[in-house]
Amino acid sequence: MDWKRLKDIIIGIPLPTIEYGEQQLNKIRALAALSPDALSSIAYANQEIFLGLVAAGAIGLSMSIILGLAITAILAMLTVSYYQTIHGYPSGGGSFIVARENLGERIGLFAAVALLIDYLLVAAVSLTAGVEAIASAFPVLWPYRVIVALLILVILVIINLRGAREAGSVMTIPVYLFLFTYIPMLIFGIIRAIFEGPGDLTLIAPAAVEPLTIVLLLHAFSSGCTALTGVEAISNAVPAFENPKSENAGKTLLVMSVLVGVLFLGSIGLTQYLAVIPGENETILSALAHRILGEGPLYILIQVSTLLILAVAANTAFTDFPRVAALLAQDSYIARQLSNLGDRLVFQNGMLLLSAAAAILIIAFNGYSHSLVPLFAVGAFLAFTLSQTGMVIHWWRIRGRHWLLKALANGLGAFTTLCSLVIIGASKFIDGAWFTFIIIPIGVYIFLQIRKHYREFDNQMTPESIEHVIKLGRSLERVAIPVSHINQGTVDAVALASRVANDVMGVHIELTEGSSKALEEEWKRRWPKIQLHVVQSPYRSISDPLIKFLEESDMMNSWEPTAVVLSTFVTTKWWHSVLHNQTTWWIRQAIVDASRRSGIERMIIEVPYLLKR
Repeated sequence: MDWKRLKDIIIGIPLPTIEYGEQQLNKIRALAALSPDALSSIAYANQEIFLGLVAAGAIGLSMSIILGLAITAILAMLTVSYYQTIHGYPSGGGSFIVARENLGERIGLFAAVALLIDYLLVAAVSLTAGVEAIASAFPVLWPYRVIVALLILVILVIINLRGAREAGSVMTIPVYLFLFTYIPMLIFGIIRAIFEGPGDLTLIAPAAVEPLTIVLLLHAFSSGCTALTGVEAISNAVPAFENPKSENAGKTLLVMSVLVGVLFLGSIGLTQYLAVIPGENETILSALAHRILGEGPLYILIQVSTLLILAVAANTAFTDFPRVAALLAQDSYIARQLSNLGDRLVFQNGMLLLSAAAAILIIAFNGYSHSLVPLFAVGAFLAFTLSQTGMVIHWWRIRGRHWLLKALANGLGAFTTLCSLVIIGASKFIDGAWFTFIIIPIGVYIFLQIRKHYREFDNQMTPESIEHVIKLGRSLERVAIPVSHINQGTVDAVALASRVANDVMGVHIELTEGSSKALEEEWKRRWPKIQLHVVQSPYRSISDPLIKFLEESDMMNSWEPTAVVLSTFVTTKWWHSVLHNQTTWWIRQAIVDASRRSGIERMIIEVPYLLKR
């Protein structure tokens, strides 16, 4: 079984570009695909609040609901802000687009790096927290949490590579299972609380090891703010919705925020009211489920649904990380191949990059979510603050209906999230937040360097940069030159082909209908006697249509193999090569594989073009 057939079995056969619109999500699937991060954050947010307050004993734990109310108020402000962002920027991109267009390029890049870090940590924290949840019910799994987390990661990668619609359909099961088990459990818990009365934390809470101070409260608050991660996910993925996109995205955001608020306040309120304290190797939500449901199958169902929602919470990252990366790639801030749609009409290169980075984090932190959380909230709240500040300028600039009220709402949200960012940064700095503060500006610098390289590369790849044409002789019968653009490398390839062959032809693989007109005109102007063949590729493949063209050319010429002249550029720095599609390598490999299957010995000639910078 060859690699292509195996890939088709695992992720499905390629979909034509024309079906891209059919891969959009309705509100039911979108809620399942984009809300798991926000919904599941109650698992690790509640846990972090508990761990932050338990040091002060019973008096510290009695402050849980106050912190929960404060965090829920911020959730409400963020919801209003991102609802306005969805309607103001229906093209998606969320914080990055808003910050770039209103605060400038570099500030926009700060938001972009913060978002990418946030989504990466969403994947790593969700998977590790999910494994911890199920290990609370089955302690035998604790030593194998890294392996289990990596296995779930692989499953998520495969599901998402199969396409947005298929992934959204799969995600509906764990998301709605979580909602239809957790909400009834909370309702039942409230009924029990009414009849049984409050518990007494002073009797069962661990003894205080330090006094309740403002510093301790702020530390617990900053940990609990992880409950707000994922709120921006829908604004980043508006293009993924069915029409009317903004309206459907806005409604989905409102439903998601209400659900998050109910789950977060309900669970944290019952935990405090019933005086729930977890045992060793047990999470706070596991202890709450124990207290309400006991040891029976319903408790196991709750833990399984928690694992599933935390596992698929990483799906939010798989939906939004590749989209933000694609926006950056389109503007040449990161490798351009991250903007390419894969076989199943998803940004598969971004998904593979995310999964590799998440796997590294899971292994490096030994599968402990508590160790990853300090890195978490800084990126999210920086993106929140920049987005809302950008929206203030947006409303001030366009001066539409009720613009002052909208600007005031975003301004209040920006001030609140900025204060939260300062608190989070100060209280979590030693715990690991310092790393995020360092990596974000480094990421911006790297993005700017990549953009500089691409600009220099593009300047050398234009027809205007062609310096000379070498006139050469001939010796072969027939040669095909794959052409994507006309530049100095193309001229050199045509010159060599004209020398060695009697019959020279250009071949352009057109990925989007009508996109080759300018290329055809430029080719005809330069080489009017050499025919340029334009081959359509409805599945966005370059190598397959090219191989088919070459074999048809062979057949029409008594099966004499058509030689191929490839123009390939050589970068001046090793890392520059990572930023390009390596199309020449893929074409060469495809020709070799086709020759191996057919037994045709096709000649390949490469013409190197050394870039100057």
